[in-house]
This record gives sequence, C-alpha cells and structure tokens, in this order.
Amino acid sequence: MTEIEIGRGKRARRAYSFDDIAVVPSRRTRDPQDVSISWTIDALTFEIPVLAAPMDSVVSPATAIAIGRLGGLGVLDLEGLWTRYEDAEHQLARIHELDPSHATAEMQRLYAEPIKPELISARLAEIRAAGVPVAGALSPQRTQEHHQAVIDAGVDLFVIRGTTVSAEHVSKSTEPLNLKKFIYELDVPVIVGGAATYTAALHLMRTGAAGVLVGFGGGAASTTRLSLGIHAPMATAVSDVAAARRDYMDESGGRYVHVIADGGLGTSGDIVKAVAMGADAVMLGSALAQSTDAPGKGWHWGAEAHHGELPRGERVRVGQLAPLEQLLFGPSHLADGQVNLMGALRRSMATTGYSDLKEFQRVEVVVAPYRSR
Repeated sequence: MTEIEIGRGKRARRAYSFDDIAVVPSRRTRDPQDVSISWTIDALTFEIPVLAAPMDSVVSPATAIAIGRLGGLGVLDLEGLWTRYEDAEHQLARIHELDPSHATAEMQRLYAEPIKPELISARLAEIRAAGVPVAGALSPQRTQEHHQAVIDAGVDLFVIRGTTVSAEHVSKSTEPLNLKKFIYELDVPVIVGGAATYTAALHLMRTGAAGVLVGFGGGAASTTRLSLGIHAPMATAVSDVAAARRDYMDESGGRYVHVIADGGLGTSGDIVKAVAMGADAVMLGSALAQSTDAPGKGWHWGAEAHHGELPRGERVRVGQLAPLEQLLFGPSHLADGQVNLMGALRRSMATTGYSDLKEFQRVEVVVAPYRSR
C-alpha cells in the first residue's frame, strides 16, 4: 500500500472511514424480500446480524430480551449498573438527570460501587427465562475476577470487550489474562475485541476466539482520539481484520473466525459498508440507544465515560427516534439512515445483486469521500 510522507522522519499509510467509501451496483439486482441477512456463529443462528453493545445506555435485561425476540443478540454489560445495584433503574434515572458540568464525576462515583456476583447470576437468569440467547460481557481486567459467576449462571456466548484487547498484554504488577487458556477451558464461543490491525486480529484469532470485534475509539460517546490520540478509521480496520481472517483460515486448515464491526456505525449506510468491507455482523451502540426502549432514555455513554483515572468518553444526548422494532425494521419517517436499519441493509444488498451477507462481502467499493450536509 502506498505510504504518505508526513515529514522526513515519519511515513504513514492512508486509512479510510466508512464516510470515505461507497458501494457500487453490479449488473444484477434482486427483490429485497429474497435477500437473507441471517448469520451463524458456532451453533447459534440469528435472523439479523446485530449485536447490541454491552453499554448501560443500550442494553438492560429487558432490552436484551426484546432484541433477542427480534432476531438479534443483546449483550449485557456485566460491569454495569445492573450488576452493581439492585435498583439499577433508579441509578439510570439519576444519570439521565445529571448536570453536564458534573456528569463525569457523578458517574465515576456511581460506578465505583462493587460488582456483585449474585446480581450477575440474577440478570443472566432473567434473560434466559425469556427463552432468548444469553450473552454477557466483561473487560479483560474483570474477566479473571468474575468469569466463574458467568459460567455458573450460564451464557450462550461470552464477550471480552475493551477499548483494545491484545493477545500479548504485558504487566509488571499483575498476572495478565491468558486468553488462549481461558477460551480453551470455556465451553461457549467467545468474542474478543477491540482490535484494529491485521496483526492484532491474527493473534486474537490464534487464541481460539469465535469472533473478533473491530474498532477503537470510533463510537459516538468516545473521546479516545482526543484524550489518547489513538483512532482506527473503520473501513480500513474492518478490511485489515477480514484479511487476517482469510489468512488464518489457510493457517488453521479452514477455521472461520467471525469479524464484527464495533464502532462508527451511526447509520444504515455504515452498516452496509461494514459488511461490504468484510464484517459478518455489527455491534451497535448509539444507533440502538436512540430507540424509545433503550435504558438510556435518549442519553448514551460507555464504560470509558466513567473510568476512575482517565475518562475517554462522555454522556452524550442522542435523542429518541422510534421503538426498537421500528428502528430495526421500519417503517421509517426519516431519510437519514437512522431508522429501518435492516430494511436498508436488505435493499442495498438487493440493489447490488447479492443474496446473503457472505456474498455481499465481495461487492465492489470505491473511494468516494462524503460529508453529510
């Protein structure tokens, strides 16, 4: 790939965001109803390629159940308010009303409450009782401490999610999580991330992960680029990780690891382009936080917003657009790609002539920078 000279002492390759690319129609078209957008990971099959992000503003036990009934997967944050407080809804209501000038400090205080293993069990049991797939997420730092409670409670899929997750964490003070050993001993598929480069993703795939989350600091509530100077434009990141998947398939004798775009997915067009670049599914945060069913009630934030030492996110106002089912399946009364997300994915695939997600990963794309009005 051509490198750009930034100065005499540093060169860099050009990277692209979803806004920088566009999908190109082919010689064939289809009817949208003839398109399949289902996906399968391990023994689990989902009608839509959507995972709801493990964020308190997006997923509660109730919304995890609702998303499961709509054909997707809700991932509960097992370090969130639901596993720290019996009265989590009351704590959420307090966050909704926080003065912006004090929001970060107050959220740091609320999230300082210890995680309670019995609440992990109770929340996961509530989701399981509804008869939908159960998924929970912990950060790498908390996985060793609380994974047994997760195993005992029972999940169908486990997510290890952080701002970035590596297979080679080095620490002088603590024993790092041995991902390969942990995944081998766990009896459910594990999705790990975020990763943003070919090499990092390849190493995560070699741990035995069933899926890799792609993204770093690109979410609507993230300030990672401002605070740490780190950012991974998503079109390039997804393509790089998809290339790692291809090479790992050759290396492993055919083992397929799912690529899940996680971040920078604010519109249906972004979802379309994530799949076009090689993603099997998408993890949505702000896009689902805008539903009237979301626990954030029009506000959105992630774990980075209440980090005890260096917050790298904010509580942001995203508004409320429509009920969850309408947000996913329409009808839409907006023309900006924020409602009827799955209908738009189907129509884009049909317009370009592809019948399923894996086929659509081969669609032609062009570099065509676009900025909304």
